[in-house]
Amino acid sequence: MTKPAPRCIALAGPTASGKSAASLAIAARWPVEIVSVDSALVYRGLDIGSAKPTAAERAQVPHHLIDILDPLQSYSAADFVRDTLRLVDDIAERGRTALLVGGTMLYFKALLVGLDEMPQADAAVRERIEERALALGWPALHGELARVDPATAARLPPNDSQRIQRALEVYEVSGQPISSFQTGRSHNPASPLAPEHLISLEPQERSWLHARIAQRFDDMLAAGFLEEMRTLRARGDLSTALPSMRCVGYRQAWESMDAHGDALTPEQIDELRLLGSAATRQLGKRQLTWLRSMPQRRVIACDAPDALAQVLHAVEQRLGSSA
Repeated sequence: MTKPAPRCIALAGPTASGKSAASLAIAARWPVEIVSVDSALVYRGLDIGSAKPTAAERAQVPHHLIDILDPLQSYSAADFVRDTLRLVDDIAERGRTALLVGGTMLYFKALLVGLDEMPQADAAVRERIEERALALGWPALHGELARVDPATAARLPPNDSQRIQRALEVYEVSGQPISSFQTGRSHNPASPLAPEHLISLEPQERSWLHARIAQRFDDMLAAGFLEEMRTLRARGDLSTALPSMRCVGYRQAWESMDAHGDALTPEQIDELRLLGSAATRQLGKRQLTWLRSMPQRRVIACDAPDALAQVLHAVEQRLGSSA
C-alpha cells in the first residue's frame, strides 16, 4: 500500500547554500506553500541584510512567517512551533503541502524534538549582562560562564554574544546552568515533520560556501544594506539588546556605525565586510554542526553541479510525481 504524502517536508542548510532558489523550483512543480524557518525574516524592515525573498518571489508561491513582527518584538522557538503547527494544518486543508525552508536550527530542533522548559527571559537581568559585556567584552563573560556552566561554555565561541547572554541569564534567574534544562529528547511524536523528511543542503567543500557568503555580503552592500541600517537606527527605539538587531550582519553593521558614525568610509565598509562575512561563516559552521547531528536527514551536496536536480528528485520521492 502506498504511503500518503507527508503534510510537510523541510529544506534546511547553512546560509548561502541555495535554499531559496531550490524552494522556488520545488514550488514550480508541486502544490506547496513555503513556511519560513528563519529568525530574521519574521521582522519587518529587515529585508536586505536577511536576504528576504523579493516581492516577485513571494508572488510565485505563498510564503508564511515573513514580516509578521516589528523589530521591537521578540519571537521564540515556542512561538515558531505554535505558528507552524497551525500553518501546516491550514495548508493541508487547502490540499497543499507545507515546505519548511530555512536555517534557524533552533526552530527545526524545537519542532522535531520538542522544547525543554526554561526560565522566561528577564529584561532587567539581560540589561545588566549587556552592560557588563560593554565594559568587559564578551570573551570575559564567556569566562564567567565557564565558571558556572563549563559544559555550555565549552561548546560556545568566546564571541557568541547571544548564546553567552542567554546562558548567563538562565543561570542568574534560576541558579541552574542552562545545560541542566537541555535534556536532548528524541523525536517529538506530535511533530508533523518526520526527521526523514528533512532535506539538507550541505557543501562538500567549505571554501565553496565561504565564497558564496562573501559574495552575498557584497551583494547586500550593493543593494543598499547600509541605507537599510540607517533607516533602522533613525527610528531611535532599536538597539543590539533586541533579538532583531542581534541577527548576523545587522549586529556587525550596528556596532560599526556605533563606532564610526552612520556614514562609513570605504575603509570602514571593508572592515565591516570582513567582520560580517566572518560572523556569517561562524553561523554556517554552527548550522552544519546541528545538521550533522540528524542522521535521518537526506543530504544533498549543494556545491554539486546537479544539486537542484537531486533536490527535485528527493522531493519527488516524498510527494510523488509533479503534475
